[in-house]
Amino acid sequence: MTQLTFVGGGKMGEALIAGALRGDFAAGQINVIEPDAQRAKTLTEIYGVKVSSDAETVAGADVVVLAVKPQVILQVCGDLKELIAPQALVVSIAAGITTASLEGALATGTSVVRVMPNTPAFVGEGMSVLSAGAHASQADLDAVRAIFEPVSRVLVVDESDQNAVTAISGSGPAYFFYLVEAMEAAGVELGLSAAIARELAVQTAVGASAMLSQTGEDPAVLRGNVTSPGGTTAAAISMLDQAQVRQAIGVAIKAAYQRSIELA
Repeated sequence: MTQLTFVGGGKMGEALIAGALRGDFAAGQINVIEPDAQRAKTLTEIYGVKVSSDAETVAGADVVVLAVKPQVILQVCGDLKELIAPQALVVSIAAGITTASLEGALATGTSVVRVMPNTPAFVGEGMSVLSAGAHASQADLDAVRAIFEPVSRVLVVDESDQNAVTAISGSGPAYFFYLVEAMEAAGVELGLSAAIARELAVQTAVGASAMLSQTGEDPAVLRGNVTSPGGTTAAAISMLDQAQVRQAIGVAIKAAYQRSIELA
């Protein structure tokens, strides 16, 4: 029976714990290392998993998920290096941190898989992208897929693509939230109540994303279907083009890509 240990019980760790329990794992197979006592209490009460601040908990794990911030992950690897079992699989969700860096901080030969998830995993609609380290096998990738599939779609890419993945899907939800914020604010300026403006903007985003996902149509085609010549949508798109919004989005994504490289 596979034993799964999460190092870090923050929001993404919690989403993965909930997903694992919906998938192939029972509460008795999951341990969490979380130093914050209130957070530990919350996780135990909601999910029935064992949570403690004892780092030695990791010693019994078959799979160790490092759900900590990029700035501290290599230190955490060093702290746990002697405790992680030689045959254990280590999974990292830290943006920008390469499998080579993780392998260098862990015992020689440790199997590592790097994953870039995103926050829609909280509602079971995430995107998770996997890359194998030097010692990780197909069986290791399959094991990681089983952890992430209950909360997201899963792709496997070469690690050289992970910085681009981070810029598109890792940071991507924030871009859509930003657009919805702007739509809400514009609705209020036009005289709508904040509640109505939000409902209009949010449901429009939900519906548009469902059309993209379910129809398989190119987004340019779907946009064209909405945009009648000389109509209201055409007027809006014309202003977006004049403001060079498309170019600004490209610049923003490249900035996220560059920051991912810097974090490494």
